[in-house]
Amino acid sequence: MDNTEQNLIFQQYKLYSEQKENFISRSFGVNRFYISLCVFLLIAVQLTKGLVFAYTIPLSVFLAIIGLSATILWWMNMDAYNMLIKIKFSRVLEEIEKQLPIQPYAEEYHGIQEFRENKNMFLFSDMQKIFAVIVFLMFFIAVLEGLIPVIVGSVI
Repeated sequence: MDNTEQNLIFQQYKLYSEQKENFISRSFGVNRFYISLCVFLLIAVQLTKGLVFAYTIPLSVFLAIIGLSATILWWMNMDAYNMLIKIKFSRVLEEIEKQLPIQPYAEEYHGIQEFRENKNMFLFSDMQKIFAVIVFLMFFIAVLEGLIPVIVGSVI
């Protein structure tokens, strides 16, 4: 392989590596958005308890339903970003690395795999998903809290 071809491969590798880092930063930005939205909605649910919105259904129930939807979208976004980061970026970088003298991403991946085998470890994406589930459950409880009195009241 001549020097020009090797330089071109390195430039492609460098560009793709930068795109991966930008994509990871964007995924963190999306997570911050969903966390902010969910915190805002949780506060709004608490502040609007007792305010009737429509047909004796509290406003907090509608806000909690919006929160449920937001947590589902959040989960789907996390899955999409994780899939794209792991498959699209990591696989492509590993393939490009095969043509380079050293393979930093492959070495990093093997190092992480060895570390994981020796320890039970929780990945950051796992923690984000657990947090999304907890927030989902909080919104679900808020929906139940708001609807049970309405349902019981209409039956009696």
